[in-house]
Amino acid sequence: MIVELGAFALCLALALSGLQVVASVAGRLRSSPVLAGAGEGAGLAAFLAVGLAFGVLIYAFVVSDFSVSNVALNSHTDKPMLYKVAGAWGSHEGSLVLWCLVLTGFGALLARARTGEAGLPFGLKAVAVAAQGGLGALFLAFVLFTSNPFVRLSPVPVEGASLNPLLQDPALALHPPLLYGGYVGLSVCFSLAVAALIEGRPGAGFWPAWGRWIRPWALASWALLTAGIALGSFWAYYELGWGGWWFWDPVENASFMPWLAAAALLHSAVVTERRGALIGWTVFLALVAFSLSMLGAFLVRSGVLTSVHAFAVDPERGLMLLGILGLTAGAAFTLFALRAGQLTGRTLFAPISREGALVVNNLFLSVAAATVLVGTLYPLVLEAAGGATISVGPPYFAVTFTPLMAMALIILPMGPLLGWKRGDLIGALQRLAWAAGLSLLFALIVWGLFRPREALTGAGLALGAWLVLGALAELTERIRLFGKRTPGELGRRTRALPLAAWGMTAAHAGLGLFVLGAVVETGLKVETARPLEIGQTVAAGPYQATLRAVEIIEGPNYLAESATLEVEPLGGGRPETVRAEKRFFPAGGQTTTEVGLSFHGLDDVYLVLGERRLSDSGERAWTVRMNWNPWARLIFLGPALMALGGLLSLLDRRLRTVDTTRRKRSPA
Repeated sequence: MIVELGAFALCLALALSGLQVVASVAGRLRSSPVLAGAGEGAGLAAFLAVGLAFGVLIYAFVVSDFSVSNVALNSHTDKPMLYKVAGAWGSHEGSLVLWCLVLTGFGALLARARTGEAGLPFGLKAVAVAAQGGLGALFLAFVLFTSNPFVRLSPVPVEGASLNPLLQDPALALHPPLLYGGYVGLSVCFSLAVAALIEGRPGAGFWPAWGRWIRPWALASWALLTAGIALGSFWAYYELGWGGWWFWDPVENASFMPWLAAAALLHSAVVTERRGALIGWTVFLALVAFSLSMLGAFLVRSGVLTSVHAFAVDPERGLMLLGILGLTAGAAFTLFALRAGQLTGRTLFAPISREGALVVNNLFLSVAAATVLVGTLYPLVLEAAGGATISVGPPYFAVTFTPLMAMALIILPMGPLLGWKRGDLIGALQRLAWAAGLSLLFALIVWGLFRPREALTGAGLALGAWLVLGALAELTERIRLFGKRTPGELGRRTRALPLAAWGMTAAHAGLGLFVLGAVVETGLKVETARPLEIGQTVAAGPYQATLRAVEIIEGPNYLAESATLEVEPLGGGRPETVRAEKRFFPAGGQTTTEVGLSFHGLDDVYLVLGERRLSDSGERAWTVRMNWNPWARLIFLGPALMALGGLLSLLDRRLRTVDTTRRKRSPA
């Protein structure tokens, strides 16, 4: 009966989402706060109903209820508890329930948003809540009619098939909730954009205010998406055993495209809020960002992609997801086309200004997102049209995406130092002169120490240092660090800085740290592989690893061939013991690789245990692959700092939108 309660809760959530649409629209048409309030209440209740369904699904996994088909296909009694819980969202059906939970959760937060003079106008909020309810109803209907996670199985199997072993990892337990928080959080930007197109009016400061209202939602989504992508990248780095952190896999691109669009939306919304400009562009980006999220959902679940990240789903359900994307995005962009002529800002600004820098930043980000979209979809379209199969990989993106992003990053530190409406480029460059000089000096030193003939590596080092030092230069300008000021005055100015300023500095500096890590790890890493007998050594870069023992161990739901290796610097030093394993999961008959990682400052020593063989001397040997990945830590610490910057900005009191107090309603 508990499982049936979960199915009923999903049905109830669908009905409540429908009520949310009807009551909110009726409340707007009749200017009735009571009806609009009923729509908001229905949105809150829909979230609680989906939460109940999700809780029931987790319970079914925890107790190993194999009468539920989804549990039987994705769980096993021997699985550790963490992965039983994570199995609830490790399948297509379960992940869609998580999607609906996040979607209705953001809808509930939107329902709690302030109204009146301190918040959203009555009409705009009512229409946005209706749009959010419409999205919830579409996805809940898709879950119930095509992907119900509570379908019973008869006869009931004695044991389950277990979750894909690659997904049985702590990082993958947290990755989907964070990623979906970013993916689906953009739905509120979408709903507010649709509402603005319906309710928007020229003059009276509507559009600058709308830019302020949309920023916290875009910021929260971007920060969550940053954390989710970084966690997924780290999982791929140490779990898949191929030694890399990004492969331009189409499923990786599916999350990266909304991230780029959200980053462009954040910068564009600032111009709309501060200057009442780029109105149409900001609305367009708000629609594009969530449309790309829905496109990602289609790509991952349609069966058109073959990837370790993708769900194996039949094309019919993928076609229905494509229909949802076509209906929602098609309706929104049609509305945008009808209203585009009224979305022009009357504020003029010079090309050399903060607005101009943000426009250029947006252009580069948008074109970069377009190149990723083309590289992702072109092979699929070509195969569908003529049956030809091609692969678009790193070489394409290195030629198209990398130069565009490099230009955007060069401009990035200049923007905050330019004035609104008309800026002084020479003055901004003068204030950044010390950052530029130190960046070049840093690049020359590091480049010369490692590999003098790698020009692109040196340029990348200079770019990463430029971003970090440029962010610090902007912060010092805000504090006015340079000049005749007492420590007390500097302390007061530092404490007076808003959290949003600290958040921007952290985000831009984190991006610079990521660039430094990516450039050094990609350009200077060393990889070697050789068969090792017990006691033999392999070296890569400034480190060596010695194979000390290999034994068979038994895990909770696997058997493993586990190698013990000692890693130490070539010049001598304290050795560190690491373990690398090959695991076999009897339930699914699958084998996985568990990487051994040894951390040395910013560097990683990366060890992979290969197949067993006989050496030339007739002794048992194991192929061991060893990578020296210099500065690999920065690849993951940089995005963590970026996400922290987003959180700091979101905590700024000027961006608070959700009301936690009881309030009276009044139509606006």
